[in-house]
Amino acid sequence: MKPHVLIIEDDPDIAESIRYNVEREGHYTAQVSLSGEDGWNVLRSNDPRNLEPAIVILDLHLPGINGFELCRRIRKEERLKKLPIIMLTAMADENDKVRGLESGADDYITKPFSVRELIARMRAALRRAGFEEEEKAFYDDGQLRIDYAGFTVTCEGKDVKLTRKEFALLAILSRNQGRVVPRERLLDHVWGLEYYGEARTLDVHMSGLRRKLGECGDCIETVIGIGYRFKAREVEK
Repeated sequence: MKPHVLIIEDDPDIAESIRYNVEREGHYTAQVSLSGEDGWNVLRSNDPRNLEPAIVILDLHLPGINGFELCRRIRKEERLKKLPIIMLTAMADENDKVRGLESGADDYITKPFSVRELIARMRAALRRAGFEEEEKAFYDDGQLRIDYAGFTVTCEGKDVKLTRKEFALLAILSRNQGRVVPRERLLDHVWGLEYYGEARTLDVHMSGLRRKLGECGDCIETVIGIGYRFKAREVEK
């Protein structure tokens, strides 16, 4: 089951932007609560029809129950006390950040923020909480074989020599077979959040990767304006 993300944010535009980008990743479901009270009711609900949140994205400036208070309440509940919490704050003051962490938050991010960075921090928090997806040891469609642990690739039985970045791109695409992986996620995964260079470098690496894969290169599909997708190859029998 995909990890479910609860976004507690009173600005509808910000909340919807976060929800859209989180769900666009393809690995998560998400819902929005526009107040602290509503968020608290969702968290305490025992209705089996509701999805259990795996992580909370929590704004500090909420009407009614503010983020500090809500965070403290979550940490006092036995069922919720280990739930990862990332705080969103417009406060730049160090004391406010410390107060948020002391209230029980696992991480914080200051507005305005990059959605890319927020999702990267969210993934890190989920990994720490044990929600990291189990990954296959290899991919093999009878013609293209990728050994993730051994960092080797063969196409039609012939070794394919890839650079580290080319292999990382092929790995993330093949592990998300059939799903579009956004350009931002590929840049984050392979180059890291500190990368601020030319975005065109991704296309150059993809072109080189396809060329090196030869007959197997058609497994990588460009989705214009969004990213790339790995599609299963139809191997003749």
